Amino acid sequence: MKRFVVIVRYTLTSCLPFRRWLALLWPCLGTLLFGALTHAVDSSSARAFSHIAVQAVFGLTLPVAALIIGDAVMGAEIRSGTFHFTWLTPVPNWQIVVGRWLGGSAVVAVTIAPAAALAAVIAGVPKAVPAMYVAALVGGVAYVALFSMIGCITRRTAVWSLAVVFLIERLLGAALTGIAQLSPTWESQEIFLGYYDDAPSSLVRDGIPTEVVRCFRLALVSAGCLLIAWWRLSRLTLSGASD
Repeated sequence: MKRFVVIVRYTLTSCLPFRRWLALLWPCLGTLLFGALTHAVDSSSARAFSHIAVQAVFGLTLPVAALIIGDAVMGAEIRSGTFHFTWLTPVPNWQIVVGRWLGGSAVVAVTIAPAAALAAVIAGVPKAVPAMYVAALVGGVAYVALFSMIGCITRRTAVWSLAVVFLIERLLGAALTGIAQLSPTWESQEIFLGYYDDAPSSLVRDGIPTEVVRCFRLALVSAGCLLIAWWRLSRLTLSGASD
């Protein structure tokens, strides 16, 4: 437990410098602006916010914020060569992976998830606050695991991460329910629609089960991504930033 505390503390203090927090501020502000955009839509607040939350928050700002966090906790240090100082410590690789993920998940819990909940307040639909926070938290945590895995596999983390989100999740996931059932974007927005009673039924997608199963599936996705990241770290070759 002490090792986990040290790893999480290092993640929060060293892996996320001021520039990362500043970059993370923009998707959070974008989430709030999308909430304010609800008042400009010629429809009921509940219906308008449901559409904006599904398309803009869970489809855009949540993945971008999670990418900033997920890349910071693993990929950025691997690319720069400074991760080797952690890799050479007498700590099992699985503890490093889980500890970094826990640190990134804590950042999600205090940044983009509260911003999503606050967007509901700004939109004038406070009943959606719990659903927004839970859905953004669960989806963001799964995304951090996914982007951490990508950061361990390739040095072009941002390019591959955006390709996964917008090409595989959004495009293929819109056509294939099998992909949507393992997608943090689709699952998180369906968690929101499931817990928010005033959401229009037209937004609910067939083929994705109840809210508890959705959360369980995202937990399995997170575990699978962390397992792959651990496997990749166990085969990591020392190299510098120039390599």
